[in-house]
Amino acid sequence: MERGRSRGQRDRHPGASVTGCACAEPHESRRIVLTGGPGAGKTAVLELLRRSMCRHVKVVPEAAGIVFGGGFPRGDELELRRAAQRAIFYVQRELEAAAQVQDAAIALCDRGTVDGLAYWPGPDDLWSAVGTSLDAQLARYHAVIHLRTPTLNDGYNHDNPLRVESALEAAAIDSRIGQAWERHPRRFEVPPMREFLAKATRAIEIIRGELPPCCRAHPVEALGEHARSTGPAGSAGRANTK
Repeated sequence: MERGRSRGQRDRHPGASVTGCACAEPHESRRIVLTGGPGAGKTAVLELLRRSMCRHVKVVPEAAGIVFGGGFPRGDELELRRAAQRAIFYVQRELEAAAQVQDAAIALCDRGTVDGLAYWPGPDDLWSAVGTSLDAQLARYHAVIHLRTPTLNDGYNHDNPLRVESALEAAAIDSRIGQAWERHPRRFEVPPMREFLAKATRAIEIIRGELPPCCRAHPVEALGEHARSTGPAGSAGRANTK
């Protein structure tokens, strides 16, 4: 045995959850999207869940971070922006496909393919550019949780080096994301407020409600400490289904 690591740690897939689970029954695989504009807190909430949920919960990383973090060029030219969004769409789809073969009852996605509508510059249609339709992409996901982006006064920041949008640009993107997902039959919203801990707690409550019964009992360890130290300002309040 490798020193300092358990067998479960060595065998764990990247992005997999870290808490053990006694349940060995197969689960119906579902995709759940956590979305929102820049700075909404998606990645921090997903990291909390990754650290606390069992092996049946797989966190799917944000495709845009992989694409741009890997060196894909960024710029204002329309063709460059279209190329980036096509690349993000295909990477997102394949990341979700990979989660399906890793014994995941729930694939928690940091954004989904429909988010691309908020960033697509036109003038043609995104779905025709990637050979699909909005209805087909909405049908891929069991539920969508939209964390609304905080305003500058509520804590919007550039702590993430890949975040290049101003507070006004982030708010505009967040609004377009809401419009992109508005037809999904199981869409929840968590509005922005100053306390990120409350926002994270509410989002986690919604996600827990989507988990298989055997996975719901795992506590989210050190929620307050982790959220205060790593999360952007945000909030909770009532989550609305639309």
